[in-house]
Amino acid sequence: MRDKRVKKELGYSWIKYKGKVHVFSTDDQSSPFLGQIYAELEKLNCKMIEEGYIPVMSSVLHDVEESEKIKMLNHHSEKLAIAFGLIFVPPGLPVQVIKNLRVSIDCHNATKFISKITQRKFTVEALLDP
Repeated sequence: MRDKRVKKELGYSWIKYKGKVHVFSTDDQSSPFLGQIYAELEKLNCKMIEEGYIPVMSSVLHDVEESEKIKMLNHHSEKLAIAFGLIFVPPGLPVQVIKNLRVSIDCHNATKFISKITQRKFTVEALLDP
């Protein structure tokens, strides 16, 4: 890809809350709610592992150590948006996340675990070009 000067499109996820769109990228550091989001993700990740969640390493295409792959998976944009939704969207309402690329297998599996743990309904939708 580099030889042909092709760039991979960056993945983004967003969630609308109180009329404002909150956009997240992988390992995002821009949200004013950063501390709360990453704390929620850490708590969820521990509970998911207790429930039997195993990260799908093939969802990370970078040539990095396994520990770095796990960190990258834990900070995927859709997981950040889901954590934001859990913090701010009132219980009883579904959490709706939109993504500009396909949802990774790992995030699909993680979303099912998070739904089971939190007893919340999630919709993670990819807006793909036809």
